[in-house]
Amino acid sequence: MKTILVPIDFSDVTTRVLEKASELAKALDGRLVIIHVIQPPVNLSSSDPILIENTARITAAAEKAADKHLERLEKGLRADFPGLEVVRLTGAPVARILEQAEQRSADYIVLGSHGHTAVYDLLVGSTAHGVLKKASCSVLVVPPSAEQRSA
Repeated sequence: MKTILVPIDFSDVTTRVLEKASELAKALDGRLVIIHVIQPPVNLSSSDPILIENTARITAAAEKAADKHLERLEKGLRADFPGLEVVRLTGAPVARILEQAEQRSADYIVLGSHGHTAVYDLLVGSTAHGVLKKASCSVLVVPPSAEQRSA
């Protein structure tokens, strides 16, 4: 059975990513592992207790919201994919995705591209680009729909 790792970020492209990953899983009799990685706010090694507390509070709120989204997704997919796994992680997205792919011996990673400009990717970085460069398995990048690209 093939393992298909599906990193999602709840953006507009998430629905398309899940559709493509589901199609691939059905075609290959594969199992889906959906992951969501929360990147904590940058703390810059501050020793300011207020900044540390605010960072922890922001991260906890993001984790709680992600858990609700993931629970809904899991309920919707469980009937079609009994071996479904849904995982929420915290950390640097590219590193955590690659770590999960290795740990689970993923055969494929299916993730979305937001279609940002090259300047955006240069300044902010691109999770899809980072995974493509370093993954040891096949990677399917799902582009945004035509409507999403023009928005």
